[in-house]
Amino acid sequence: MILKNKVEITRAPEKQPNKKTRLLFMTSVPFFQWRRSSIRVAFNVQALADLGYEVDLLTIPIGETKNITGVTVHRVTNPFRVKNIPIGPSLHKLIFDILILFKALAMVIRHQYVAVHAVEEVGVLGLLVGRLSGSRVIFEKHSDPASHKDKFFKNIVLSLSPWLEGIVIRKVDIVIGTGEGLVEQAMAVAPKQKVHHIFDIPSSCQEADPEQVLVLKTSFRRDPDEIIALYVGSFAVYQGIDLMFEILFLALKHSPNLRLVVIGGTQDQIDIRNEWLDLRGIREMVHFVGFVPPDRLPDNISAADFLLSPRISGINTPLKLLDYLKSGRAILATDNIANRRIVDDKVAVLKQANSKSFAKGMVKLAKNSHFRHALGIEGPKLTDKIYNYGQFKIQLKACYDKL
Repeated sequence: MILKNKVEITRAPEKQPNKKTRLLFMTSVPFFQWRRSSIRVAFNVQALADLGYEVDLLTIPIGETKNITGVTVHRVTNPFRVKNIPIGPSLHKLIFDILILFKALAMVIRHQYVAVHAVEEVGVLGLLVGRLSGSRVIFEKHSDPASHKDKFFKNIVLSLSPWLEGIVIRKVDIVIGTGEGLVEQAMAVAPKQKVHHIFDIPSSCQEADPEQVLVLKTSFRRDPDEIIALYVGSFAVYQGIDLMFEILFLALKHSPNLRLVVIGGTQDQIDIRNEWLDLRGIREMVHFVGFVPPDRLPDNISAADFLLSPRISGINTPLKLLDYLKSGRAILATDNIANRRIVDDKVAVLKQANSKSFAKGMVKLAKNSHFRHALGIEGPKLTDKIYNYGQFKIQLKACYDKL
């Protein structure tokens, strides 16, 4: 997901960095784009810089500029001049990984790093570079490879991922999992390994702007009486996109004033969905927003009446749920382990991942404003207590202190 604007973040470091606290942070996700891993990387390097580390971020040549004090971004070359790269394995990503390896080797020759922090599939590269340079190695696990299954070639590559990832988990100094399920996966591979659960936080530290929320409430609705159900995220299969559109068709029979707002998706993906909606005569009941910068996401979410997380597979926690909780809006989610890691019946309506059950949940929320309000008020309490940047930085510091 691509942002359209340059983002500037300047924070005063908590202590002055020195040559003994320089570290290499490696990732093959675009930086910066509106993707879960990209957002997580941004918070990682920002927190490490705030903690006094001098961070060299090595990444691929895709993404918008995001300047963070104390962080220097290094990009490999772009031989094919690609402008975007899909989630999961691909030929372009393989080539970028090779380029990252050679650039990382050159960087460790020039600089002495206290640690190498590698994310997802570059974990094996980080392990190699760290051991050759004598640096400690941290591996950060963001996802369950099984959740990205799609086409034949990708599935073959993904079938090898657990084996390769297992080697990395056993050999690095510390493992970080972004969700409880990922931590459990890592500990099953290496029960004696130091595995830290450092939870995700909402996509932005910004609060919703009341004036912008009012503007968006008007733009989302064709009529003031319409009830807005809003979805944020990619159109990946595991996100439950097909289920979401199927239940809208069913729910509209009982709540004709319901309207769906969708944030995310490429233009090609949106065009395909519009064709599907046209065939069923409900195209006007869906409003596609496209990509929204993370700092504007709180405004958009707060303009809705309730929020959707139709995830059908995967064990990693959905980042969208943290944005949802922060907004103070009611949530409708599929009743599975990924969603229940974050929400329960106190803050969300949890329904089975089938059209009939999920549609009933949508109708219930659409017709009962008092029920929506009661669910919504509990969410911000969780983000204020747990899922916030301050707590995230504390957890990351504790992990690095182990080194």
